Amino acid sequence: MVEQAVVEHTTAGVTADRQGGVERSDAEPVNKKEKRSLYQKRIKIYPKLAKGAFRRWKWVIMAVTLGIYYLTPWIRWDRGPNAPDQAVLIDFPARRFYFFFIEIWPQEVYYITGLLILAAIGLFLITSLAGRVWCGYTCPQTVWTDLFIAVEHAIQGDRAARIRLDKAPWGVEKVLRKVGTQVAWVVIAVCTGGAWVFYFADAPTLAADLLAFQAAPVAYITIGVLTFTTYLLGGFAREQVCTYMCPWPRIQGGLLDEESLVITYNEDRGEPRGARKKGDHPSALGDCVACNQCVAVCPMGIDIRDGQQLECITCGLCIDACNSVMDKVGLPRNLIEYSTLANVERVRAGEKPRLRLIRPRTVVYSGLIAVVGAIMLVSLVTRADLDLNILRDRNPLFVALSDGSIRNGYTVKIINKQHQERVFSLELTGLPGAELTVVGAGADPEALAVGPDSLASFRVFATAPRDSVAGGAVDVSFRIVERSGGGAAVNDSVFRGPDD
Repeated sequence: MVEQAVVEHTTAGVTADRQGGVERSDAEPVNKKEKRSLYQKRIKIYPKLAKGAFRRWKWVIMAVTLGIYYLTPWIRWDRGPNAPDQAVLIDFPARRFYFFFIEIWPQEVYYITGLLILAAIGLFLITSLAGRVWCGYTCPQTVWTDLFIAVEHAIQGDRAARIRLDKAPWGVEKVLRKVGTQVAWVVIAVCTGGAWVFYFADAPTLAADLLAFQAAPVAYITIGVLTFTTYLLGGFAREQVCTYMCPWPRIQGGLLDEESLVITYNEDRGEPRGARKKGDHPSALGDCVACNQCVAVCPMGIDIRDGQQLECITCGLCIDACNSVMDKVGLPRNLIEYSTLANVERVRAGEKPRLRLIRPRTVVYSGLIAVVGAIMLVSLVTRADLDLNILRDRNPLFVALSDGSIRNGYTVKIINKQHQERVFSLELTGLPGAELTVVGAGADPEALAVGPDSLASFRVFATAPRDSVAGGAVDVSFRIVERSGGGAAVNDSVFRGPDD
C-alpha cells in the first residue's frame, strides 16, 4: 500500500485549473506538515462544442457507428426453411454464428480467430499511418462519451453554462437540468444494453418477451450490467478510461514513427504567445493568441501545445477550435494541424512537406493483412457443406466374437451444413470382408438420415475376419456418399485386432 506523502510547504504558488479556469492561491499560511495524497484528484473536464470539419466528421461517424450497433439485429436475411432469418445472430443454443450469408459452426472457430488477427493488424496499420484515429472516432468509449457530452450540452448548455451551473446553488432549474441529464443518460445506457442482447436471440421475439417480462433472467442481467457500465464509463469516467484503463495508449507508442500522422502544434510559428486583435500582428509575437480554445474543446483536457501526450486521442477538435480563432484574427490556418513529426522538421529546415505512406512497417502490416485475408477467403469459398468425423472406441480396443471374427466400435458423426435433410450411405474401405452394422432399430448403413443444418451421431460396429487383421492393426477409411448424388466425405481411422 502506498502511504500518503508528508510534504513541507516552503514557497507559495498558484495552481490553475486548466478546464475550469479557477485559480487557487497557496499563499495562505499552512501547517509545516500537511498530508496529501500521492494521487491527483480528477479535475472535471467541461469540453466546449467545437465547430469545423473534424467535428462534422465525428458527428457523421458517431451516427453511422451507433446506427450499425442499434439497427443490425433487426436486419432480416432469408436463409430458407428451418433457419433463422436474422442477418447477424450468435445462436448459443444451436451453436452457430450467422453473419448474412456466412454460417460459422463451432469447429470453424478459426474464422473468428482470423477476424481478430485481421482486426489487430488492421489497427496496427491504421495507427502507423494516421495515429490514434480509432481512439478519436470509432472506439466505443469515444462514441458513447461523445453522445453523452452532446446530451449534456443540449440540456445544460455549452462549457461556460455548465461551469456556472455546477457552481450555482441548488434550485429548481439546476435540479431539472441535472436530473434531466441523468435520465437521458440512463435511457441511452438501457438502449445500449438492450441492443446487445438482441445479437444473441431473434430480436422481435426477444423484444416482446422483454416487455412482457417473460425473457430469460440472463437477458435482464446482461442489460443491467451493460446499462451500469455504459452509464458509468460514458457519463462519469470518460477520459479516465482512455488514460488509465485502456492499454492502447501505451501500445500505440511502439507503432508510431516520425512519418505517422498526428496532431501537431507548429511551435516555430506560434511562439511566443500573446493576445492581439484582428489586423494587429506584432513581429515580437507568434501566431498563437493564447486563447486556450484548443484546451477548452479537448475531451481529454490536455494542451496540445505541450507536445505529444499519451492522453491525446487524435480527434482533431483542437484543430477546428484553433482554425476558427485564426479566421477571426486574420491569421493563416493550421497553427495546429494533422501532420507528421518529420514534416515539422522538414518545414523547419525549409523543405517541402510530404506524406510517406509506404514505409517498411506499413508494407509488413499490409502484407500480413493480405495473406491472412486471402487464406480466410479461400478457406471460406472452398469449405464443404458436409463433414465426417470418426471416433474409435478405446475401451475395449476390439472384441473377439465366438466365430473368431474381430469387431471394433466407432462413433460416426455426420455434419450437414445445408438447410435440408440429406440421406447418406456409409462405406468402409481398406479392410477386405468387413461388414458394418449401425446400432438402432432399423438402422441401415445405406440410409443414414441427417436433418437440415445439424449434426447426427451414429454408433457403428465394423466386423472383419481375424486373418484380415495382419499385425494387429489395419488402416481403414470411412466414406459417406449422399444417395441423391450430391456430396461425399472421407475420414481415416484404424481397425485393431490381436497382435499374434
